[in-house]
Amino acid sequence: MKNIYDCFVDRDCDMIEINPLITTKDGKVMCADSKLTIDDNAVFRQKDLAQAEDKTQVNAKESQAKEFDLNYIHIGGNIGCLVNGAGLAMSTMDIIKLYGGEPANFLDVGGSADGDQMTEAIKLLNNDDEV
Repeated sequence: MKNIYDCFVDRDCDMIEINPLITTKDGKVMCADSKLTIDDNAVFRQKDLAQAEDKTQVNAKESQAKEFDLNYIHIGGNIGCLVNGAGLAMSTMDIIKLYGGEPANFLDVGGSADGDQMTEAIKLLNNDDEV
């Protein structure tokens, strides 16, 4: 546990996950899989980890949004959500689901989005064939 804590602090982690943690037939405890995420604001201190990131599994829309500092998660429904604030985003998606709809995405532009960010956010929704 101390090593996990040290890694979390030293590597500016947002999250360290071990799943599953297993016990072998001979009684050894092993980490069968793990995941960690680094605080985006600390990437400049963790260049080696940033370079090692596996980007092959990242959704193209999520990568595009990240370039413009937008918080975007593709969900796959057919109703596009563009909101200002994570709480509003969650409430909006809850209301959509309450009335039988399916949110297509979580797209939070935040309180300080500029013209380029708003343009890119609208493009993300407009270019989504599912919306």
